[in-house]
Amino acid sequence: MTKNPLLIPEIRQFLKNNDKKAIQEFCQSTHPGLVAEFISPLTREEIWQLLKMVDPDLRAEIFSHLDLDLQIQLTESLSRQELAELISEMSPDDRVDLLKKLPEELKETLLPAIAQAEREDIRRLSSYPEGTAGAVMTSDYATLPPDINVKEALEKLRKEAPDKETIYYCYVVDDDRRLLGFVSLKDLILARPDTLVKEIMNKDLIYAHVLEDQEEVARKIQKYDLIALPVVDDNHALVGIITYDDAMDILTQEHTEDMEKLMAITGSHEAGAYMRTPVIEHFKNRCGWLILLALLGLVSGFIVERFEQVLVQFTILATFMPMLADTGGNTGSQSATLVVRALALKEITPGDCFKVLFKEFKVALLLGLTLAMVALIRVFIYYYTNSSNIPLEKIGAAVSIALCIQVVSSTLIGAALPLIAARFNKDPAVIASPALTTIVDITGLFVFFTTAKIILGI
Repeated sequence: MTKNPLLIPEIRQFLKNNDKKAIQEFCQSTHPGLVAEFISPLTREEIWQLLKMVDPDLRAEIFSHLDLDLQIQLTESLSRQELAELISEMSPDDRVDLLKKLPEELKETLLPAIAQAEREDIRRLSSYPEGTAGAVMTSDYATLPPDINVKEALEKLRKEAPDKETIYYCYVVDDDRRLLGFVSLKDLILARPDTLVKEIMNKDLIYAHVLEDQEEVARKIQKYDLIALPVVDDNHALVGIITYDDAMDILTQEHTEDMEKLMAITGSHEAGAYMRTPVIEHFKNRCGWLILLALLGLVSGFIVERFEQVLVQFTILATFMPMLADTGGNTGSQSATLVVRALALKEITPGDCFKVLFKEFKVALLLGLTLAMVALIRVFIYYYTNSSNIPLEKIGAAVSIALCIQVVSSTLIGAALPLIAARFNKDPAVIASPALTTIVDITGLFVFFTTAKIILGI
């Protein structure tokens, strides 16, 4: 949903009149995410003036939905005490994300103003490496001991619910916080009040290790349709959970990263950062591979120069060069995209290399024969005469065979590059796409002219 410009004058009028009641009604009747979207065009001073008019918990929730860059800008205008109170009310994972972006000097002066429990939680969550489950989990979850009954469990949850991100899954832990199982809120509501928690808990656990890759964790949540996934340490002690909304954010981020890497774009690959990334950063992120590939493209020019005599004798061949390059690039990109995606989803591994290449070879052969027929028909439709003594059939054969070979070779190259990259623990998306187009162009031109020379007898 886009920002509603019609609301901005109204909100500004409320602020000008210091109409606290109207602001509170607006914020309480609208989802915090939409409130954040509507108020983001306001100035920093206006946003903070509005946020101060609502309750601290709602203030933190709206603030958490603002773009991270805008959050950082707002923190610059807040006093140490105001910022400490705001951060204390934020959910554990959101406040850690914010604090990671703040200058070290500000963090050092800010942390002592935060209550010890929250301060220790921040330090613990901040200690995990980026890209791991620990770095994206929250410590805001509900736990139950195994030996209390359902009535006592519901009473405990009733008291804790306002301070927890979710209570739909309750995790059963022992005295050392080792994860024993879980019960859903539905299980507790339907069970007899005197039933012990351990009697109805589900022991078939799906969990993540604290150092597990965040994308793997998100895939688990997606695969098993979970509301949340528990995260454990080396001692199998519960240290946090990752909720489905965080999993969606992770998958969006990973998808953005894969797409940008596939197009040879470097940088942070942050989702939703296009407009706020400066032009010079876009330039830096995109020019490196382009310069390298432009230099490698000189090889294509050398091949054309090497076979210049063939083009002089048979200018008809030049009209098929764009089709050859485009077809090779397209088939190679299709193959590379399918393999990169299959690798990302763990459908295949580098060990399946020969199976994948054999499958792609069969597909490419069918595609090559089909496109070769298209090229042959084109030759006969558009070129009825031949200025040389070489029959038109030979030109058609040369173009068709070269195109078929190009499709097969491009497809195999597109499939092989990401598999080779994965085999050496490199990112398949980074290696496959940038190098693919240049390699396909070089091989395609060489195949085209070599085939033409052989068939035309030059």
